[in-house]
Parts: sequence; structure tokens; C-alpha cells
Amino acid sequence: MNDPLLSELLDLALEAGRRAGALLRDGRPADLGVAATKSSPIDVVTEMDIRAEKLITGYLSEHRPADGFLGEEGASAEGSSGVRWVIDPLDGTVNYLYGLPTWSVSIAAELDGERVVGVVEAPMRRETFHAVLGRGAYGNGEALRCRPAAPLDQALVATGFNYVTEVRTHQAAVAQRLIPRLRDIRRGGSAAIELCDVAAGRLDGYYERGLHPWDVAAGDLIAREAGALTGGRPGRPADGDLTVAATPGVFGPLQALLDELGAWHD
Repeated sequence: MNDPLLSELLDLALEAGRRAGALLRDGRPADLGVAATKSSPIDVVTEMDIRAEKLITGYLSEHRPADGFLGEEGASAEGSSGVRWVIDPLDGTVNYLYGLPTWSVSIAAELDGERVVGVVEAPMRRETFHAVLGRGAYGNGEALRCRPAAPLDQALVATGFNYVTEVRTHQAAVAQRLIPRLRDIRRGGSAAIELCDVAAGRLDGYYERGLHPWDVAAGDLIAREAGALTGGRPGRPADGDLTVAATPGVFGPLQALLDELGAWHD
């Protein structure tokens, strides 16, 4: 694999994430409102999601005009270089809308369909996470490792809930049955940050149904490069049905239990 290319992609992702994070942190209007909705009236887009995505794609296109894009807010281009950027300009939009600090900018680069670079910028936490395939994961420049193995009943696991009422009702039922089997459950509101928290040893695991590629592209690589395991239903990769990330000792039991509880369907 082309090491100079990977270094170039990492540097671009870090700078794009820094710029977008600064825009979102410093440019948030006091009267910020909803610009559009997606899956339901409570699944929102703000004007800042759109501005941040335009900033990121503009910056990356300036330096690598032949690359492709897949962005949450509509950026889509095939490209001709073999590199595709997968972008969530504001992961945790509802948190951002309410002034809560758990939101992030997520940027990943794929080379010939394989994720090779991931950056998650969390401005309000003053943290930058990054990983390059085969080179490990880092938070603010310090190497990350996931937690040592813990029994499932001592695991702290995070999750998230869909914005469609029927879907989240089933997700709540799954969580109700899962909680007695764990130490506890957390719900932060940013998939990218929660995957990075698995990488940083702040969580033993994380799962969610209904995620999109831009939600997990960077965080999944960061978690794996920190020693975590990731996947979907048993024997399958992470996808829209189910995403699971956990320390090696927790991953198998958690994945099997989630499958048994039907966390992969509505």
C-alpha cells in the first residue's frame, strides 16, 4: 500500500476535520434552527450541517479533484482516483442543536473500496482521533488501546436510538432486556464518538441499528486499529441492520446476545 498516499490522505482529513470543527464550534448561531428533516420530524438537519459538508468537500476537492465523495448531506461523486471520502459533517446534530457537547466531524478515506484513513474531530471535548490502516489509532497524538477483556455482566455498553417511532420502540425493548445482562448502558448521541470511546477504553462496547456508512466509516477503523472487534450480525460485517464494536472479550458474547434479542430488526 502506498504509504505516502496514506500520509497525504491523513493530513488532508485532519485539516478538513479541524476546519469544519472550528466552523461548527465558533460559527454556531445563537438562534440556530432546523433547516430540514430526514427520516422523521425529529431527525433534523441544521444549516451548519450543510455548511460544514461544503467546507470539507471544497477543501478536499481543491487538493484532490479526482477523488469521489459520499456525504450525509448529499455530497456524491464517483471520482476517478480510486479514493473516496466518506463524510459526516456533523454527527450528533440533535446534541448540537440543543447545545450539548457530544457531537463530532467524521471523515474517512477509502482506497479501492477499503477504509484506510479515519479522523473524528470532537471540538467540544478538545479531542482529535485518527487511524491509518495498519498503523494504529491515536487520540490527540497518544496511542489508543481498548480496555482489557471484561465479563459481559461487567461491561459498559453504549447504544443509540432511531428517530422513527416504531423503530426506536423496538430498540427500547431490546435495551430493556439487555440492561440486566450488563454493567450499564450509555447513550451519547454520536456514533463516531462512541466508537472512538471504545478505542480509548472508555466503553467496553457499542451497538446500534440503522446506521449509515458515514456514521461509522472513520470510527470503525479507529476502533479496530485500537484492538477492538467490529461487525454486524454473527458472521457478517457491520451494516444498516446492526453495528457492533467491542473489546475482544466482550464482542462475541455481546454480538450473540444482540442477535438473540433481535436487535437487528424493527
